[in-house]
Amino acid sequence: MQTDPLSFQPLPTLAKGDRVAIVSPSMAAPARWPAVFELGLNRLSEHLGLEPVEYPTTRRLGATAAERANDLIAAFADDSIKAVFASLGGDDQITYVKHLPVDPFRRNPKPFFGFSDNTHFANHLWHCRVPSFYGGHIIAQFGMHGEMDKFTLDYLTTALFHRGECALQPSEEFNDIGLTWNDPSLLATRRAYEPNDGWYWDGEGAASGISWGGCLESVDELMRHGQRLPSLEEFASIVLVTETSEDLPPAPVVHRVYRALGERGILAQVRAVVVGRPKAWEFDNQRDADARRAYRAEQRRTTLHTIRQYNPTVPVVQNVDFGHTDPQICLPYGGLIRLDPAQRQLWARF
Repeated sequence: MQTDPLSFQPLPTLAKGDRVAIVSPSMAAPARWPAVFELGLNRLSEHLGLEPVEYPTTRRLGATAAERANDLIAAFADDSIKAVFASLGGDDQITYVKHLPVDPFRRNPKPFFGFSDNTHFANHLWHCRVPSFYGGHIIAQFGMHGEMDKFTLDYLTTALFHRGECALQPSEEFNDIGLTWNDPSLLATRRAYEPNDGWYWDGEGAASGISWGGCLESVDELMRHGQRLPSLEEFASIVLVTETSEDLPPAPVVHRVYRALGERGILAQVRAVVVGRPKAWEFDNQRDADARRAYRAEQRRTTLHTIRQYNPTVPVVQNVDFGHTDPQICLPYGGLIRLDPAQRQLWARF
């Protein structure tokens, strides 16, 4: 089995009653959807026994980048805070995360939960050698219509209270058709779910490595704005993890981002590629079932075809349960991922 030369700090586990920070590193979504946010906070307390502590810009629309950065720094610096949760994503972390210091995060490692635009902060923590978890927004996952997905809650429980390797499993059903957060009367209504296809495998040979990546559109932003990426030497120890957002990027866009990864020499280096289940429906693009299936299939073909142009043999698994659909694995980011394509098995070290 391959060994890992990257050295990350261990994350502490939590205990019931611990205080956890709630922050809005991108948009102050709780100010727009307060009922959903309050539901999410209540479930954090009821299901996990944790005490949420809101930071100053959590509900402040128009908070400056400096103010949001200060919340992140303060949450990590406070020894009484044992984990940090993002309320939701957004689209502007690229403008300020590059200016964050290193020492407050490196000196105070603790679990951070966030995905989508929070890719940028997860990447910053990665370079501080602090692992995080890609998933678990207060509004999107804890505030899920109807009730929290048990699948999601089980992986959140693992990430918070346990350490060690966990065999990951595909969900039996999934949802990517939303209900509006603008109508609080819908919060008790369960969303429409459909049977999950499972995971799609390609390539041979077992592999393992440290996870890095995130939302493909954010990875694209990191590259196009010249932000810090792992070195090619580090990519030789990495399992690349990607997924696409509610922007529903068409196949040519997905191709160009993977092509950029290939032209940089990254795809030739990585040990494996793990791709999240694509979201295929959004309020401004309400596709029917056939169109959603076709979109997901085209993205899978495009992703695999582009990867194979740069790496003919690397193991690839797609449609994995993380990212912008539910239920969701809060996937370790900066944690060990292990794959066995022959056995169709995937593990992550939490």
